[in-house]
Amino acid sequence: MIIGVPTEVKEDEYRIAVTPAGARELTSAGHTVLVQKGAGDGSSMLDSEFIRTGATVVEDADELWAAADLICKVKEPLPEEYHRLGLRPEQTLFTYLHLAASRECTEALLAAGNTAIAYETVRMPDNTLPLLAPMSEVAGRMAPLMGAHHLMRPGGHPRRRCGGVRRCDHRRRDAFRGVHP
Repeated sequence: MIIGVPTEVKEDEYRIAVTPAGARELTSAGHTVLVQKGAGDGSSMLDSEFIRTGATVVEDADELWAAADLICKVKEPLPEEYHRLGLRPEQTLFTYLHLAASRECTEALLAAGNTAIAYETVRMPDNTLPLLAPMSEVAGRMAPLMGAHHLMRPGGHPRRRCGGVRRCDHRRRDAFRGVHP
């Protein structure tokens, strides 16, 4: 099987669907892995690492999509990628799709006539979601960090603090900082 790993085009999306270790596993199993040039740069995974695993780095996204039996992405296709969905109708797309949020994406996938498998719908026999669970875990761990970030001065809340010293009267602390109640 020829597996294509394109660069994500969504703004601020730096992940890559297949790591160099994953590419090594796939090539060791006899598959061909095509990785778009620079696809892993945002995740600090260089083209040279993919080449060392036996993957082939491809310059052009259209060439990659046209050659691959299976496209592995992180995020749903965006309008600028819709034309690629039809380059190979027997192709399978494997990615997070979030189809309920995008009628346009759903219609583009249907028009292309290929098979699309959403990570978020893959279930184990016990009904667990093995591809969605790690993302939920990451989101759960990030929530307090993002909350703390937005409570800091750059977030517009100068009088709120996330941490502090027990038994410290905030009025004395504020007076020391020159803040008047």
